[in-house]
Amino acid sequence: MTDTERLDLQQRALRVREHIIRMATDGGCFIGASLSCTDLIVYLYSEVLRIAPDRTTDEDRDFFFLSKGHDVPSVYGTLVELGFMDKARLGNHLKTNDSLYWHPNTSIPGIEFHSGSLGHLLSVGIGVALDSRLRKSKNRVFVVLGDGELNEGSIWEGCLVAGAHRLDNLVAIVDRNAFQANMRTEDLIPLEPLEAKFAAFGWAVRRIDGHSFESMESALSEVPFEKGKPNMIIADTVRGKGLPSIEERADRWFVNFTADEVDMLLDELHGINQATLTSEQLYVR
Repeated sequence: MTDTERLDLQQRALRVREHIIRMATDGGCFIGASLSCTDLIVYLYSEVLRIAPDRTTDEDRDFFFLSKGHDVPSVYGTLVELGFMDKARLGNHLKTNDSLYWHPNTSIPGIEFHSGSLGHLLSVGIGVALDSRLRKSKNRVFVVLGDGELNEGSIWEGCLVAGAHRLDNLVAIVDRNAFQANMRTEDLIPLEPLEAKFAAFGWAVRRIDGHSFESMESALSEVPFEKGKPNMIIADTVRGKGLPSIEERADRWFVNFTADEVDMLLDELHGINQATLTSEQLYVR
């Protein structure tokens, strides 16, 4: 990856984070987890997925499923930056005149499947990957999971099925920000050692820095990791990444900021008055 390519991705991710912050008002959004997976979503759509605004129904496209659907602001922002939809449409977030709400909806170009209750879309991805195998197509399937979502039994059932069918056209990525809702995962139901657990279920596993584009490039360029095994990437991330005042705060799970708070956070994102902006300045609801 060249310095120019890295800078372009960093700037795109910054703009996506701006979009997310602006969606954190007038009804709010799940800001912490959306910010933690922003770099992953930006990299996938920008550098990996064989999909484009004019190829949303191409038979040979890649499929992307956001199983942790409450992080959809990161996808909305990325779709805007890559030309799938107009930026002005983000102003309709949570409005009754559009389909931009707290979970993905297929009426939005670039979104393949809706999501709601956690634990479902890995199984959907497995079905699509198996169908692609049977049709001898070139489709690859990518599913982003939340780490708290791993407490769903359907995830581990799906892992067994994917391993049994040797679906090496399937890539699952865990956004490992170490929080589940308003509690740390290891304080609720410990998940580690994740690499060993997924390997035991028949997956080829890599662990990366989920905010490093170089780390993503290194791992994703090697897919499939092993012939005949589904691919699992555990991406270590920081909840609320980019906003030090809310990073790794359990109470910053779902937020509904005032317009003034949004302006403060946008300044913080850009390093303006960052030394004087503290968590106490943000009203805790």
